[in-house]
Amino acid sequence: MFNTLRRHMKWWTILAMTLLAGACGKPEKNDYQPGISQKNPQQVTEYIVGIHPLHNPQRLMETYGPIVEYINFNMPIPEVRFKLEASRNYEEFEKKLYGRHFAFAMPNPYQTLQSIKHGYRIFGKMGDDKNFTGIILVRKDSSIHEVSDLKGKVVSYPAKTALAATMMPQYFLHTHGIDINRDIENRYVGSQESSILNVFHGRVAAGATWPVPWKIFSAENPDMASQLMVKWETAPLPNNGWVVRNDIPTPVADQFSRLLFSLQDNVPGRRILDQLPVSRFEPATDKTYQPVHDFLEKFSKTVRPIDH
Repeated sequence: MFNTLRRHMKWWTILAMTLLAGACGKPEKNDYQPGISQKNPQQVTEYIVGIHPLHNPQRLMETYGPIVEYINFNMPIPEVRFKLEASRNYEEFEKKLYGRHFAFAMPNPYQTLQSIKHGYRIFGKMGDDKNFTGIILVRKDSSIHEVSDLKGKVVSYPAKTALAATMMPQYFLHTHGIDINRDIENRYVGSQESSILNVFHGRVAAGATWPVPWKIFSAENPDMASQLMVKWETAPLPNNGWVVRNDIPTPVADQFSRLLFSLQDNVPGRRILDQLPVSRFEPATDKTYQPVHDFLEKFSKTVRPIDH
């Protein structure tokens, strides 16, 4: 309950600081000020924005909601509005994505490539590729010292289709002598936070996630995090992508991307990015994700089959 209250306090602090910035002088074009939209709902086209389950739905709305509202406030096309929609788990998100429910979406790199088959176009991605790694956590009082110590044990992951938090750690284990289909029990627990908590409560010998949720968990739960440690980390791949459905008008897609890619250029935008945490979003194309495509082919041949 305390952590939830603190997250809400962070959110209101961002809003209050943003309003104060606007009150100190003439608002700049990109100053985000929350408020009730003056647009007539009867005249507005609404576009659904989906973010893959980086966090539980409440946390995801708190973290990415400010981006969508910022874009709404600064969008120069008055006839459009964007609405963020969270998904309970990876399965639900993928059903919506592959069913073309989202107009814009931020899938993980695996889902980004899959979305092309369903009529989406890659236009951007998260920055900071160095942070897109898989990490494997253990308790500090654990008897797990070498990768081989995991044989006969249980390892947790968010979902089968999580790239950084599942496939990359499984490939790491494979290259270090673990047959993930025989030597360990793989437990898919639904979310990044759940994978971390399974390690903390001793339900698994090790748990996989990636640096962003681990940093957030550590900041919000320092006592629990102090009992865990990052035991292994994988090599990086290109970060999460941004895709747009191929029937979205070009001016709408262009303005959405312009605002998204310029968040780091103004104070309100930087405050929003600080909460993710990521330094920027940046342009990308299919070619950007060739290393992911190559990894998926290798993973599918050597670890376990996946659709790619």
